[in-house]
Amino acid sequence: MQHALALAKKAQDVGEVPVGAVLVAGDKLIAEGYNCPISTFDPTAHAEIIALRRAASQIKNYRLVDLTLYVTIEPCAMCAGAIVHARLARVVFGAFDPKAGAVGSVFNLLDGARLNHKPQCTSGILAQECAAMLQDFFKQRRKRN
Repeated sequence: MQHALALAKKAQDVGEVPVGAVLVAGDKLIAEGYNCPISTFDPTAHAEIIALRRAASQIKNYRLVDLTLYVTIEPCAMCAGAIVHARLARVVFGAFDPKAGAVGSVFNLLDGARLNHKPQCTSGILAQECAAMLQDFFKQRRKRN
């Protein structure tokens, strides 16, 4: 999660919402990503999606079984859907997202009764640090507007 926080800082440094994500197999880093929808003009360029795309390219398979995703904030509906389709083994996230979270806050798309794949989920890892980075970012943004 520390590495995901460092990636979130990179996103923040370029004016993006500070979210970072890493995909690992055991203790081996497979892929990483950070939010970049503003700079890429791509509404799907969330940290999780970037990491999933890079991992799939790296291992040459769209099924990312046995991988664990670490992300600084609770995935949204789009990212949760991609997580299920990628067949990730586990998702670990920091801060809950009470406005758009789809892994327990607003929805729980990873635990749908009719899904054929349900990744394990762990929440609250370095939650205060993850939440503080997001809160500080939006506080600064409100000051400028």
